[in-house]
This record gives sequence, structure tokens and C-alpha cells, in this order.
Amino acid sequence: MLRILIVEDDGQLASTLKYLIEDNPRYRVVGIAEDLDGAVAALEAAQPDLALVDLHLAHGSTGFSVAVRLNDAGVPVLFVSGKAPSFPMPDLALGLLLKPFTGEDVYRALATAEDLMRGRETIRPRSQPNLKLYEVPAETGEREVEPGLLPRPSLRARLQQWVAGTTH
Repeated sequence: MLRILIVEDDGQLASTLKYLIEDNPRYRVVGIAEDLDGAVAALEAAQPDLALVDLHLAHGSTGFSVAVRLNDAGVPVLFVSGKAPSFPMPDLALGLLLKPFTGEDVYRALATAEDLMRGRETIRPRSQPNLKLYEVPAETGEREVEPGLLPRPSLRARLQQWVAGTTH
């Protein structure tokens, strides 16, 4: 059974997601949070296997800061949002499920996320129009850096600095 945390500030949407997820006996919602603090508390209390995280949350929180904290705890994230960011974030999330979505969209997104998490080759079609999977770029070994230039920190490192309040 896959234990799922929902981080969504719209209570009605969070309840609908919970209902859709728990309609399948392979999935169970172990917590619902509306912001970063709630997500951290739910993480400690429930030990989820996967989190569905909205990008815009209550009390000035963002899905990015939640994703950083969840990833640090080893919990994969699938973003859920009405507007896709203009850039992929494979170091923060498996992908993005775009709103609005149907129950079938949720089931297929969860099954695809589960396949990715478990390292299974999927036979499910990945051409779901409102599911964007983030591909992890293949490592090509050590990057050569031009003398005098410092490599740019990863998006995850920059977000961690932003969350911690340090910029340098």
C-alpha cells in the first residue's frame, strides 16, 4: 500500500483528492496539510511514501520549499498545480499533474509515480496530456569548469538557501 500525503491549501480540493485516491485500495492518504509547517508535522507523524504538493500554499508557503523538506526526508513529490512552471525540476519532484484533472488522471498519475519510485519499467502510456514527468538528466561525469568561474549551484541547493534565508 502506498501512503500518500496531500499538501493543498484548498480544503475542498484536498478532500476530493483524498476521496479519489482512497477509491483505490492500493493507496491511502495518511495526512493533509495546507502549508510547510503542516507538511513537516504530517511527515513526522505519518511517514508517507509519496506527497502530492500544490505549488501555491497557505501562509506564504510554496510547494518548492515543501518539496525540498520532503526530499531531504526521502519522500518523492508529485507537484499538483493549475499552472506549470516554465522549467522542469527533476531534483525536486517526479513531475507535475496539471489542474483541472479527472479521477482517471489521478489514478494514472499515481500509478506512473509508483512505477518511477519502485524503478519499474512502465507499460502505461506516458502521453497523459496533463501529467508532465521530469526526466533526470544523464550524468556525463565531471563537468569541466573554466578557470576563474565557479559552477552554478543546482536548483535544489539554491532553493535550500532561499528557504534557510541565506543567499550566499
